[in-house]
Amino acid sequence: MQHQQHLIVIGGGAAGFFCAINAARLNPNLRVTIVEKSNKILSKVKVSGGGRCNVTHACFDIAELVKYYPRGLNFLKKAFHWFNPKNTVDWFAERGVQLKTEADGRMFPITDNSQTIIDCLLREANKYKVEILFQCDIKSVELQDNNFVLHTFNFPLLTANFLCIACGGFPKSSQFEWLTQTGHTIEEPVPSLFTFNMPGNTITQLMGVSVENATVKIAGTKLQQTGPVLITHWGLSGPGVLKLSAWAARELADCNYKFSTIINWLPAFNEHTLKEEILHVRNRDAAHKISSKNAFGLPARLWQYFLEQCGINPELRWADLPAKQQQKLVQTITGQVFDVNGKTTFKEEFVTSGGIKLQEIDANAMQSKLVPNLYFAGEIMNVDGVTGGFNFQHAWTSGFIAAKSIVGIY
Repeated sequence: MQHQQHLIVIGGGAAGFFCAINAARLNPNLRVTIVEKSNKILSKVKVSGGGRCNVTHACFDIAELVKYYPRGLNFLKKAFHWFNPKNTVDWFAERGVQLKTEADGRMFPITDNSQTIIDCLLREANKYKVEILFQCDIKSVELQDNNFVLHTFNFPLLTANFLCIACGGFPKSSQFEWLTQTGHTIEEPVPSLFTFNMPGNTITQLMGVSVENATVKIAGTKLQQTGPVLITHWGLSGPGVLKLSAWAARELADCNYKFSTIINWLPAFNEHTLKEEILHVRNRDAAHKISSKNAFGLPARLWQYFLEQCGINPELRWADLPAKQQQKLVQTITGQVFDVNGKTTFKEEFVTSGGIKLQEIDANAMQSKLVPNLYFAGEIMNVDGVTGGFNFQHAWTSGFIAAKSIVGIY
C-alpha cells in the first residue's frame, strides 16, 4: 500500500484555510493538517469589515486590480490569471454563499455576517477531513530526505511531504528567523494601513467629522491618495489616509512617523480655481453671512473651523470678506498642512509590508524557487493591498494556487 502523502499548512487564517481545504478537495488521498499557534482560527475573517467580512473587491479587470497593491504588482499580474475576484465570487456561490457589492466596490456576504464565511470554510474542512492542531507553535523547519521536519514548542515532531507557510506577516524581522533557515530572505517588515496621529492639534476637537472626498499628500514627496477622510480624537483616519499609509509605508517608517501631510479638502479645486469659485460665490451670495452660507457642501463644523483658522468673523457677509482673509481661506481649504507625530494601527486591520522576497517564489505555483515542495500563501510574502478586500483576495488567490500546485494540477 502506497504511503499517504502529507501536507502541513502553517497558519489557520484565510490563506492557510483556503490552501488546505482546496488541496484536500482536489486530492482526497492527501492528508492535510493545519497547524495554528493560537487557540483561534480565521480570526481576521471574524473581525474584518466590522464583523461583516470584506471578502473581496468587485474589480474584475486584472490590470486595474493590481493597482490596489503597493507591493507585489508584477507578481500578482501572473497570480490573478489563475484565481481572481470573479473566481472568489464563484467559489463561494458554489457552496451556497452569495456575495453582494457595495457602492465603493467592497464585497460582503449577503448576510452581512463574517460567520457565514467562517462556517463555509469550516464545512469544507470537515467535509474533506482537514485536521487542525491548535496552540502548535513552530520553532524550526528542516529538510530531511526530501521531507519537512517541523520542530514545535509543545508538540512531538511533525513530518510532511509538502509544506505551505501561511502564518501571516510578522512585525519584526527577528520573528522570521525560523524561515530564513530555509535559505529564504526577508524584506524588512514595516506596518501598513495605519492612521495619522496629530497630538494637540485643534482639528481633533472635530472628532467624528468626515469628508467624503479629500486628497491627502505626504509633504516633500509625490505620494498622495484621494478618498474619504475621518477626523478622530487622535488625528486623521478614513480610507484616504489608510490607502496613503499603505503606499507610503516604507517612507513613513524611515522618518519614524514624523512628517507633514497636506490636505486638499475640496480636490475638485486647486488654489487658483477655488479662488475663482469664491469670487463667484461672493457675487451670488453677497448679502449672506459667510458662516451660514457654506457653498461647498463641507460639514458645518469643519467650515466653522476653517473660518476660525483664518480669523474670519462668522457674522461677516460674503461681500465684506477682506482679500487677505479670502486668500488664507483658499489656501487652508486646498492645502492645509498638518504635522504628524506617530501612527495608530488597529489589530483587526493590521497589515505588514514586508516578508519573503517575491523573487524567491514562483507566482504561478506559489512554490519556493529554493526549496522543492515548499509553498507560501498570504501575507507572509512581500505583498500587501490597500483596504477594501484586496488583502483577502490575495489570501484566496495564493492559497488556491498553492493547493493546485501541491496536488499537481496546473
